Amino acid sequence: MIEDRLKKIEEEIGGSANIPAGTREELLNLLASLRSEIAALPSTREDEARSITTFAEASAHEATRSTKKPQLLEAALSGLTGSVEEFETSHPDLAAVLNRLAAVLANMGM
Repeated sequence: MIEDRLKKIEEEIGGSANIPAGTREELLNLLASLRSEIAALPSTREDEARSITTFAEASAHEATRSTKKPQLLEAALSGLTGSVEEFETSHPDLAAVLNRLAAVLANMGM
């Protein structure tokens, strides 16, 4: 399920005409890093991993919409950044990837 969600995010980003090529490449690289970091999480953290990918998917969807809805992007990004907080100490690389992903998506929504 998590892998399916990550593939869906990649497809959405890869197929969006609203994303400049450099930003698209950065987002796809961040998703590859996210995939690796999530795979390294212990199986006891699967619920958290699912939340991360759910909020990442919602954030990517809102950031790539042709008609921007800033309040929806803000809500999705808030969920994404909130899911980062508990990993900052135990999984700093995962937190760094999520923070960068949220920053890139937030900048797209401007």
